[in-house]
Order: sequence, then C-alpha cells, then structure tokens
Amino acid sequence: MILKGNQRSGGRQLAMHLMNTQDNDHVSVHQLRGFLGTNLVEAFNEAYALSRGTKCTRYLFSLSLSPPSSASVDVRAFERAIDAIEEKIGLVGQPRAIVFHEKEGRRHAHCVWSRIDVESMTALNLSHYKLKLRDMSRSLYLEHGWKMPRGLANSSERDPLNFTLTEWQQLKRMKRDPRLVKAAFQDAWATSDSPAAFAQALAVRGFYLARGDRRSFVAVDLKGDIFAIARWTGIKTKVVNARLGDADQYDSVEAMTAQLTAKLTRRLAAMFDEANTRHSTTATLLEDKRRRLVISQRHERNRLARLHAERRSTEQAERISRFPTGLKGFWSRITGGHAKIKAINAEDARSADLRDLKETQAFIDDQMLQRQSLQSEIARARANEATELRRLHRGFAGSMLSASPVHDPSRTIEPEHNRRRPTR
Repeated sequence: MILKGNQRSGGRQLAMHLMNTQDNDHVSVHQLRGFLGTNLVEAFNEAYALSRGTKCTRYLFSLSLSPPSSASVDVRAFERAIDAIEEKIGLVGQPRAIVFHEKEGRRHAHCVWSRIDVESMTALNLSHYKLKLRDMSRSLYLEHGWKMPRGLANSSERDPLNFTLTEWQQLKRMKRDPRLVKAAFQDAWATSDSPAAFAQALAVRGFYLARGDRRSFVAVDLKGDIFAIARWTGIKTKVVNARLGDADQYDSVEAMTAQLTAKLTRRLAAMFDEANTRHSTTATLLEDKRRRLVISQRHERNRLARLHAERRSTEQAERISRFPTGLKGFWSRITGGHAKIKAINAEDARSADLRDLKETQAFIDDQMLQRQSLQSEIARARANEATELRRLHRGFAGSMLSASPVHDPSRTIEPEHNRRRPTR
C-alpha cells in the first residue's frame, strides 16, 4: 500500500472531507475508537478541545492507505496494516477513526489519530514518521506479493504525476484533468532542449510560454488560465530559469493573452467550441451513467446490510435459546454446561461475523468491477478528447509561433548597425 501521512490541525474540515460523498462513490466510517463522540466531527472536535490544554497546534495525525488498483483487500488486511503502522510510529492506544473511500473503481482507507496523550496532556512526538511509513509501505507490498512501484523501491524514481493539494484544486476549479495537464507539461519539458523547442512543445498541447510576476515563467492557455512552469513540470525554478534564459525577453501574460485572442479566428474558435461541446456532452452522459450506477450500488449495499442485521438478530436469538432456564439453568451453571454453551456461542458468533465479512467483501469486489468497467469507458473518452484537442492546438500553434518567434539564447542576433544594407 502507498502510505501518506501528515500531522495536521483543522479537524472539522478534515471530517467534512472524509465524509464527502460528492467526490467519492462510497464512504463508510468503519471505526471510531477511544472517542466519546459518535461521528467524525464530534470526535475531531474532542481531539481539538484536548489540544487546547497543550501547546500543540497539529493535534491530529492523518494517514491514507492506497493498495494497488487491481488488488482486492478486505477490511481485516487494512486493520492489520493500521495496527502495525500504529505501533511503528508510536500511536498505540490513541483514539482513532477509520474511514473507507471508493472512487473511480478503487478502494482506499483513511485513518486519523489524536496525538494528545490525555494522561500527560502532551502531544506524542512522531519522530521520522515519513521514513517509517516508507519502510512499512515496502513491507506491505512484499507481504501481499504486489508489484512494488519503482518510486517506492527506489526513491529517486518517484511517480512524476503526484500532485500537491494546490495543483489538484486549481485544475478542479477549471474542470480539467490534473493528470493530463501535468503530463503535458512534463512531456514538453522532456522532449525539448531549448526555449524555442519548449515553447513549441507547449503550444501544440495548448499552452503558451510567457513572463509571469517577478520575472517567473508561466504558460497561458486559450481560456486565459495561468500555469507556473516550475510547478507543473516538477522542475526547480533555478533549472527552469537556466534553460529559458532572461524572462524579460518573453511576452507578459497580458500581452500573450492579447495575441492569443487576436489570432484565434472565428472559424478556429468555432472548431474548439464544437469539440468542447461534443466532449462535454459525452462527459455529461458518462457522469449520469456513473451517478445512476453509484445510486444503485448504494441501495444494494444498504439492502445487504439490512439482511445481515436481520440474520444476526435471528442467530443471536437462537444462541440465547440454547441456554436452559429455571432449575435446569441453575444446574447447568454448577456442572459447567453453561460455560460450554457460552464457548460454542462465541465460536458461532465469530464464524458468523467472518461469513458476513466475506460476503460483504465479495459484494464490494463485484461492484468495483462494474465501476472499473465504467471508468475504462471514461478514460477512453478523455483520451479521445485529448487527441482531438491536441490536433486543433497543433494547427493553431503553427500560425501563432510563426508570427511570434520565441527568444532562444543559443542564437546570437547581430546589432542593427553592423548589418549590411541591401544593395539597390
């Protein structure tokens, strides 16, 4: 499992995020341990109230556990992993909450602990927790026999398509896929070796190089949205500056936006609008299909939960009926028969719980396969959209860059007074 943890505050905001059913297909609170509150908001408010008696500001430790997309991981495996992590980083016995999320055909878990030790009224020191989580993650991949990501096996080969919260939220507001945008910037950087080549590579992907505030480098798209080059390529600012040269040689954001507006002909604008409308319609149909599937799956899960509750109630009544009553019951306690029945009932209850857990997991696995099939359809639609828009951007970039050559430090320009005038 990929493990990502951090010490944080903002318990109420975290609770609302974890219970978000708009961005997640399914959300379930699996455990609330050690809290007096009966829901996440109450539990995290309780942790905050305790933290007020200390100097601690980041009173929670939040952890996400993400297994491979193709893996079927039951609740017990998540619980074992969380227990091991809890011991590894020093949170044994602390109040915690476990929440399961399902999204895009993948299931992952979140676990949040209170860092406040109520006996000493101090915050637990979680030293080197990032290194410990990395080691635990590697152990979990080996334990389950999963193929380990290259970035986990070798930290120098981390996935370049990881996002900060700021990046994800920026693209979410723009209603664009962050993975496609980040891949576009990183591909453009990797396939270019000069400012002109980089500008060309960006342009065919729908982004245009410009000078941002404080002489930084940014890219502008046809909608006027701005993207920081260093952030979206994942390259350090000083490396970007070294390759692209003097920022003053580039158009400002305002000037570049004006050029794009002037160059975008009515016919080309209509082609972009037509493509966007067509893909938007497809996306809406697929989103409606996803919503209907999710609603149906939620109803089915509620029905299964009711069936399990009714069966547990019936079986519990049957187990209680095994105990003799009256004088026979009194004699059973003296002879040890009561203890034997109690042990049999306990074993039956454990078997029933295991049976229900397996049924629930099989049910979830079947639903995830349905969701993964739909997600493949969504991915194909997004790929088709990216291909068509790139073709349109390539055509527009040709006319745009031919009229506005990009500064290239490798080229030297002869001063005006040294140029030979043409003969008449």
